Amino acid sequence: MRAEQRIRVVIVGGGTAGWMTAAALATLAPGAATVHLVESQEIGIVGVGEATLPHLRAFVTRLGIDEAAFMAATHATFKLGIEFRDFGAIGDSYIHPFGSYGRPLDGVGFHHYWLRRHHAGATAAIGDYSTAVVAAAAQRFTRPGSDPHDLASAFGYAYQFDATRFAPFLRAHAEARGAVRTEGLVTGVDRDADSGDVVAITLADGQRIEGDLFIDCSGFRALLIGGAMDEAWEDWSHWLPCDRAVAAPCASPDGGIEPYTRATAMAAGWRWRIPLTHRIGNGYVYSSAHLSEGAATDALVDALESPPLAEPRHLRFRAGRRRRSWVGNVLSIGLASGFLEPLESTSIYLVQMAITQLVEHFPAARVTDADRDGFNALVDAEYDRLRDFLILHYHATTRDDSPFWDHVRTMTIPDSLAEKMALWRQTAQVSRYSHGLFLEPSWVAVYLGQNVVPDGWDPRADLPDGAALDRALAALRSGIAAAVATMPDHATYLRAAA
Repeated sequence: MRAEQRIRVVIVGGGTAGWMTAAALATLAPGAATVHLVESQEIGIVGVGEATLPHLRAFVTRLGIDEAAFMAATHATFKLGIEFRDFGAIGDSYIHPFGSYGRPLDGVGFHHYWLRRHHAGATAAIGDYSTAVVAAAAQRFTRPGSDPHDLASAFGYAYQFDATRFAPFLRAHAEARGAVRTEGLVTGVDRDADSGDVVAITLADGQRIEGDLFIDCSGFRALLIGGAMDEAWEDWSHWLPCDRAVAAPCASPDGGIEPYTRATAMAAGWRWRIPLTHRIGNGYVYSSAHLSEGAATDALVDALESPPLAEPRHLRFRAGRRRRSWVGNVLSIGLASGFLEPLESTSIYLVQMAITQLVEHFPAARVTDADRDGFNALVDAEYDRLRDFLILHYHATTRDDSPFWDHVRTMTIPDSLAEKMALWRQTAQVSRYSHGLFLEPSWVAVYLGQNVVPDGWDPRADLPDGAALDRALAALRSGIAAAVATMPDHATYLRAAA
């Protein structure tokens, strides 16, 4: 190892993935690594991932970034969840909240008690017992307090922001902490003849940049992980057939700003609506096997609330992941590692997750098998679980009004998801795991929101007296409504927080 005792990290590609990685390493591992990012202005960025998950708050905080400054720079709004329209059946809607439903009692999840009363004829939706759902529907927001027993604090929040402004914001943060940027197009990759490790990259101007650890953030091009290292891609398009998107912003309507993202099912996919402080982000994610580019563009433009502010952008992708995201001394983050369509706003989370695992498995002197194996095992498990969660949104439907919905409704699903759905239908239990994204409340939201209702529940939920349980549920519902009524509307809160 060299005298300076620092790993030379070379990041290939900028954009969200590249600059999140650079900012994190420059902030969290300044004594362990030097950070050199190479990107080319000739290559555009995807730049339409505008909705996030609550985990990004922890990332922003951990890097010492001021939330107000970050939100102002990216025209951000707050987000309490995602509304899904027309997924289970045309006319249905529900909100997947960033928070729990009710409170568990004697170790039994709240949804078991709700199911008992639901089957007895109670009409209150399970969303009535979620602070995040009720606040989102009322377009109200305040930051949660610190008391977990307070109904007004039983939720989390994320951000909706202009993705084209996020990477430049992080670039300034990273460079202020020692990260170095080089403008250039990668034209060559030099590998060690014995180990196969990458030793340097060559740019179009002839510059040669050496490193110890190379991070591929080059997007779908996957210059290092897919090119130099030739790592295999696992194709999941047979389960997640949407492979195209068309996106266009429009002006914000008069009135409030919704603190949630909306996903509306369409004939060959779904359409997103993301409210920012200065505009609305819109897009149609669709299957090219079921809809042409022109028809998708027309459908999106017809659905806009006002004329588009820019020409529609067209994107191509495929669902899946690398068989291994870390091979040799090349580690891939973001689209080079894998892609899961943005139905549940997971793209930036997957970048953040990989960065977290990189920091946890950062090599002390040289890359070891233990570093790679630990990283790959955790990343693979996360992708696989999220894949199943996304497939559920399509497969759990009664829609038969188009060839696309016929396909996803009747297709063979992964055994891992089939087992989860069978467990839910039989026992109202959600498969548990100790870490990762989308725990029990998220699965409950989609199952019940898309009419996958178990016939039974945990027998312990039958113990309370029915009338007493009804009174407790009514008190909980009214308590949440009262707590939300004290919150300011979202737009007012945004102005006050600016």
